[in-house]
Amino acid sequence: MNERLREMLERQHYRIVGQHGAVKLCHWLKKKLTEGKPCYKELFYGIQSHRCLQMTPTVDACTQSCLFCWRFQGFTKTAIEDPDDPVRLLDDSIIAQRKLLSGYGGDPRVDREMYEEALQPNQVAISLAGEPTLYPLLGEFIEEARKRGMTTFLVTNGTMPEVLENLDPLPTQLYVTVAAPNEEIYRKLLIPRIERGWERLRKTLEILPSLDTRTIIRHTLVEGWNIGWEKEYAALDRLGDPDFVEPKAYVYVGYSRTRMTWDNMPSHDRVQEFSAKLAEEMGLEVLREHRPSRVVLLGDREKEKMIKISGI
Repeated sequence: MNERLREMLERQHYRIVGQHGAVKLCHWLKKKLTEGKPCYKELFYGIQSHRCLQMTPTVDACTQSCLFCWRFQGFTKTAIEDPDDPVRLLDDSIIAQRKLLSGYGGDPRVDREMYEEALQPNQVAISLAGEPTLYPLLGEFIEEARKRGMTTFLVTNGTMPEVLENLDPLPTQLYVTVAAPNEEIYRKLLIPRIERGWERLRKTLEILPSLDTRTIIRHTLVEGWNIGWEKEYAALDRLGDPDFVEPKAYVYVGYSRTRMTWDNMPSHDRVQEFSAKLAEEMGLEVLREHRPSRVVLLGDREKEKMIKISGI
């Protein structure tokens, strides 16, 4: 990794692991510890926010340069040529998480038992930055997490369908971001850095129903860019046939502020309005919502019951 990039990320409270991985404490992990407020994934899917390890195996590599991305994008990699060992990557990620948490041990707001649990993460959010499907040993990494009794949530932009098609094992939950209703908006808003990005995303949606894991399509909504087009989004969602759909607002934070304005961030009411129209198109129900995160969960009641039974 470029040394200047490493130094900049560490100033932003990332901890670099291996040659291309990184860990950073999630905002909601800190909220859970200090205020008892969980993230929407805990409310929707039953994970424990304070025990979630937010990491990426590809902090400096991505296939898109999305205008709404709040992470640093000053890198050029679209491949990982010398991948870190997956066991070492997970070990080092847990160690990094514990170091980042160390200051909370003496915080009077933090319940001691919850703090001790936080030091033993049982859930890995494979997202944070970059495109994780570029990590060639992703399946081995997920398998190592599974061996340790950890659940895994993988977030992808869908531009590497061949990876998802051959991924073994699959994560506990697979997110695919669909942030454009058509190719024109895709090219302007998500700015693919590889050839045939839109075609590759559609291929991912085509294979999604065949993947034996819980699947989510996330619509990241940006005011003035990609809200509306409910019929077009519904057609894409039907192609992917996910277990759930998550319309979620873009948030005006981080590096996205150099490309977006405050007005590009939809209100929760706006997300609700979009969600209601999409649910009607899809024949789905609004199952849950989390106003602080400006996110709505769409699906059917029977699949929601499966979450409650499994606990994750």
